This record gives sequence, structure tokens and C-alpha cells, in this order.
Amino acid sequence: MSKPIGIEVSIAVAEAVGLCDVDVVAAYPITPQTHIVEHLSELVADGHLDADFVPVESEHSAMSACIGSSAAGARTFTSTCSQGYALMSELCYIASALRLPIVMAVANRALSAPINIWNDHADLMYARDTGWIQLIAENGQEAVDMSVLAFRIGEDKKVSLPVQVNLDGFTMSHVIEPIAIPDEKEVKKFLPPFKPVLRLDPANPVTFGPVGMPDVYTEARKAQDEALKATKPVIQKIFNDFAKQFGRQYKLIETYKTEDADTIIVAIGSIAQTAMTAIDAMRAKGKKVGIARIRVFRPFPAAELFKAIKGAKNLVLLDRVSAFAGGEISGPVALEIKSVLFDNKHFPKVGNFLVGLGGRDVTGQNFEEMVERVASAKNGDLPAYEFINVRE
Repeated sequence: MSKPIGIEVSIAVAEAVGLCDVDVVAAYPITPQTHIVEHLSELVADGHLDADFVPVESEHSAMSACIGSSAAGARTFTSTCSQGYALMSELCYIASALRLPIVMAVANRALSAPINIWNDHADLMYARDTGWIQLIAENGQEAVDMSVLAFRIGEDKKVSLPVQVNLDGFTMSHVIEPIAIPDEKEVKKFLPPFKPVLRLDPANPVTFGPVGMPDVYTEARKAQDEALKATKPVIQKIFNDFAKQFGRQYKLIETYKTEDADTIIVAIGSIAQTAMTAIDAMRAKGKKVGIARIRVFRPFPAAELFKAIKGAKNLVLLDRVSAFAGGEISGPVALEIKSVLFDNKHFPKVGNFLVGLGGRDVTGQNFEEMVERVASAKNGDLPAYEFINVRE
């Protein structure tokens, strides 16, 4: 097992992608993901990675090139975020509908306006209905591991879908952390060569993405939905295989001190690590608080999440994105969880808090305030959502 080294997370992600024997990288620079594809271009230019690096004129063109290369049978990677993802999104729907196992790193960043290059989850939530599998890293080691896992998951013949690896922009992407880069031989042992289910081949012509008339469109959409739904057990099995080989275990939902918790925080991304520190402090004061962290956002692990949170009297649900719902319904993460609670006829007190927008810090004190806000509230007193840490 390799020893941890101090390395910028973006560079480490690029190194991990390079270990996966990618054939094509098509990308356009945008802060804060640029260092990922910039380093990949260096690996190609220096002869360390035998791949075609395709510099394109926009993110829209990047995904177009990725669709073509993946359809032709090439292991394909790209990276983007924020406005770049918004421009790319037209093609992202096509990539998933064509069942192409493209891997994309998203260094999560706020969407404009106002222009903001710092982290929140606006792009992650914008992408949630494009049909891609969405993995979420909490730190640099996890971003590296998820980059390797993404290829194995997407290319599994029971899956054959594109995969996003989400890592918080700047908060993670530009931070130097101790990271164990997997050994190249171990990665090759874990990740077999890409063998596409179907590919563009002049010798054996096939058609990708023909016109879907009304008499077939619904069936095609249902088939895509069933395919995504069926990936949950495959993802967990691959997580388990990774743990056996590399010693790091991942689950669809991961918990910390939830067994006896009266209040459970539900969060995604790097903010969960701050929350765990705050939980330790609250536990020292006698408050029974825990956290459930969502590792896979699509397909949404509803059953696994309900199992993790059903014992709590109070739930603190965090969204790192503006709800823009006029105060009447909750943010996107909270809506997913409230749907799970309703379907299971389980009704704890629920507070939805919009936090960390545009890179604003969320402190341990903020977590204590949110926990106290929900615990002390009477049923019906909590609004659909609240902005936290807003300056007057």
C-alpha cells in the first residue's frame, strides 16, 4: 500500500485518472477545476500518459468530443464546474441516454450571478436529473479513490452509465493534503480494460441516439430509469471490492455517532467533516448528535438513508445551494429526504438550512445553533428553509 504524500487534491485526482489508462481527455479550463485537466495535459505531453488530449473551444464541445470518443470505445474523461457545467449540460443528457460510461470530475462551484468562483453545490444539484451517477467526496483521499471507482462503476456491464465525481471547489480542489496515490499495478488489477457494450464500428454499423417518436420515447426513458435504479447494488459491491484491495471502505450512506442520536445532521461533501468535529464538541456537552453523509446522490439511496435516520427525533438537513422556492418548499437535498420520510410515514422535526453559499464558512458554532434551533422548536414552527450565517 502506497504511503501518503503531500499533494494538491486536483493534481492527485489527475494522477489517479492517469493510472486508469484513459484513452481520451477532452476538456476546457474553468476555475476551480482547471488544475485537474491542466495536469493531465502535462502527463500526456511528457509521455507519462498514452492518451489523446483534445483541447476544445467550450465545455459544450468537450462533452460532444467525449460522447464521440466513448461511443467509439475509448475510455474517456473530462472535468468542469459551475457555468461550464451549465453550458455542457445539453450534452450530458445525451451521454446518459446513450449509456456511455464517461467519467467527469466536477469541482463544485457556485453558479452566477453574481459571479462567484467559490464552492457550493449549485452545479451538483443542477446535474442531478441528467441521468448520471453522482459520487461525492469529502476529502482529497476520497476524491482520488472515487476517480478510480468511477471508471469501474460506469464501465460495469450491469451499469454502462456516465459517472460524476464531485469534490468541493477550492475547499478541496486547491488544498494540499496527505494522500495515498494508489499503486499503478493495483489499479490495473482493480480496473479491467474497457470493453464497451456497443461501439461505433464501420465493420459492424449501429445507430446511437436516433429520433424517438412518441410511440417509443416513454419506453426508452423508463428503460434508462430502470438502468439507473439497478446500479445501487452494483455500486456497493464495487465499493466492497475496492475495500478488499485498497483497505478503504465506502457506502452509499455513511454515518457517524447516529446509533443513539436524538438529532441527526444530513450533509454532503467536505462540510460533513466540519460537522463531525462539531458533533464531537456537542457530545462532550452531553448532546446526542450524529450525522448521516450522502456518498452517492444519484441513484438516490432512499432505503439506506431512512435506515440511518429513522431513530432521530430531530433532523438538520443541509443544502449548499439556494432553494429559490419562495419560502414555500425546501431545498433540493431536503426535498429528497422529506419524500423519503413521507413515503415511510415517519415525521420527526425537520429543519432545512441553506449554508455555505458561494464559499462562505460554516463554523462549529453554526452547527450548534442549527441543532438547537430544531431541538427547541415546536412542531409547525420551522419554516420550509432558512438561510444560515447571513450578515445583517
